[in-house]
Amino acid sequence: QVQPVESGGGLVQAGGSLRLSCAASGIISYFMGWYRQAPGKQRELVASIIRGGSTYYADYVKGRFTISKDNGKNTMYLQMNSLKPEDTAVYYCKAQLSPGDVGSWGQGTQVTVSS
Repeated sequence: QVQPVESGGGLVQAGGSLRLSCAASGIISYFMGWYRQAPGKQRELVASIIRGGSTYYADYVKGRFTISKDNGKNTMYLQMNSLKPEDTAVYYCKAQLSPGDVGSWGQGTQVTVSS
């Protein structure tokens, strides 16, 4: 069983940076991804990384956010630069042990970007 735990959210001014961390206990995850949900909106995939190292980014974060993973610690990071007010949301980590696994969610961490 993988139980992700996020950390690193907070309040930052537009143009600033934050780094989110997601630690997933248990065996090495096949898939780890960052999702976000703003008030009144659906949860959306922001970035993800799979065991072989392939990454995915939503178009609206390309060039600003970088996802990485420390396999030894089974910890994923999201470096967020040039933050915009529209990046304000609760950011969730999801981890899947295998392609067929439904995955486990973290509790979420609030990111607020002020203008």
